Amino acid sequence: MTPIADGLFTEETPPRLIGGKDRETGRIVFPCPASPTFEAVPLSSEGTLWSYTVQRFRPKTPPYAGPEAFAPWVVAYVELPGQVIVEARLNDVAFEDVKVGMPVRFAPSPLNPDLLDSLYIPAYVPAGGAA
Repeated sequence: MTPIADGLFTEETPPRLIGGKDRETGRIVFPCPASPTFEAVPLSSEGTLWSYTVQRFRPKTPPYAGPEAFAPWVVAYVELPGQVIVEARLNDVAFEDVKVGMPVRFAPSPLNPDLLDSLYIPAYVPAGGAA
């Protein structure tokens, strides 16, 4: 699995997102800035859906590099407990079943599912039968 950007996921199985912890204040951000004032830290693999919207049109290219054939998806804002809120895709749930507060777990997904060597993007799926 190759992430869409270097330093985005840990190399463990299953992978986690990598955030940055400010060495002075302890504040955690995502993604980890390329700065010596931040220390890379693995983020929690589980969180709760803080908010969301549905992406209903193909984003402009560039920067979007996904498939030409467009299908709407859920853009999720996931609160990782005690860490940070991250933006990622939410998969494996019907739009009408998405609920703020639902538990989710990190599950990177291919940017283009039709390609065997697709780059992977941050994504979550419902956890514990939440869908």
